[in-house]
Amino acid sequence: MNPYLVFVIAALVAGYLLELVLALVGLRTLTPDIPAEFSDVLDAEEYGRSQEYIRATTRLSLVQETLVLPLTLIFILAGGFNSVDSLVRSAGLSSIPTGLLFTGLLALLYFFIQLPFSLYSTFILEERFGLNQTTPRTFILDLCKTLLLTVLLGGPLLAGVLWFFEYAGELAWLYSWLTIVLFALFVQLVAPVLILPLFNRFTPLADGELKEAIIRYARQQNFPIRGISTMDGSRRSSRANAFFTGLGRLRRIVLYDTLLAAMNTRETVAILAHEMGHFKKRHIRKMMLISWAQSGMMLYLLSFFLHNPGLSAAFSMQHVSTYAGLVFFAFLYSPISLILSLLGNSLSRRYEYEADRFAVSSSGLAESLITALKKLCRRNLANLTPHPLQVSIHYSHPPVLERIRAIRAYAAVKEN
Repeated sequence: MNPYLVFVIAALVAGYLLELVLALVGLRTLTPDIPAEFSDVLDAEEYGRSQEYIRATTRLSLVQETLVLPLTLIFILAGGFNSVDSLVRSAGLSSIPTGLLFTGLLALLYFFIQLPFSLYSTFILEERFGLNQTTPRTFILDLCKTLLLTVLLGGPLLAGVLWFFEYAGELAWLYSWLTIVLFALFVQLVAPVLILPLFNRFTPLADGELKEAIIRYARQQNFPIRGISTMDGSRRSSRANAFFTGLGRLRRIVLYDTLLAAMNTRETVAILAHEMGHFKKRHIRKMMLISWAQSGMMLYLLSFFLHNPGLSAAFSMQHVSTYAGLVFFAFLYSPISLILSLLGNSLSRRYEYEADRFAVSSSGLAESLITALKKLCRRNLANLTPHPLQVSIHYSHPPVLERIRAIRAYAAVKEN
């Protein structure tokens, strides 16, 4: 049996079993007892609803994984990739347009497999728990806009990568990596102006106590901002959030309207202080550099497998091609991706603690940050007691109870 095929099947099955174990241990950690820290913001009915939400989303994820795995295996073993390749080759186009069609059709197929689960999650599950605000019209428009952006932005990027690996020789991976890095910077630069407004409406924050408090805090921290905006996040969900967008002096503060409805001034400033901590501690820059390094490593490894006949044979391909090799390499890379995500999530959780400490030391709003975290968890039906294995593998943020304990401990040290 083809060793590449054995590896791919083993990786797919192992990934499914890992998710199954994570789901089961996660469900076992759910308890009807409200954590003492949250007894002031949650009653038994609210906490029970959050627990049921976690069970429902876990069950949906398991059903999805259980259906997608056999479909993927059948598609591989039945020569589905070769059938798609034969179809696009029949158009008689050159290799790069053929590669775009090949990956586009596979992406479209994956989209239609995932669509029923997305519809169920949005309009049935999220609706049932009072989280969904998305209308069918908004859902359809979002899909169309996402497809358009994928074609307009992702298409040329993929074409460039394919061209380099077709014609640039041994350094193709390096040229591709530099292109991807420049593309990422370009997207970050234009996103606040051209991309985000396609999906949401942004309006300047009204004059008043909150705006004055934010500007005062930003000035104290010598943190230049171009504007403070509110975003109509309530168009899609009742969840609350805030973030910074833009690069350099083009940075903007964006507040969800749901956040403004849930938080008082001190709590909102405390949340922004946490986000500012990520900038001040250069977490975003560091994570970006790490991401770029990982991309470079992936492309370098890709260069060794891209035209491998054995890898193509594992997927029953009649022809060896650059575009198919790129897709097949993704299957080989998945275990490495998992290991890197473990390291990345661990670093991200450490950065969250650092940002919390910055917020406490710079604003003095430790208790306001704690109450804000509690309100966010309550509003978002967050899991307050995730299993440690779930945290280590999937969580980019520490569990909220651990964050609260760390904030209180740090605040006590600062007072003494």
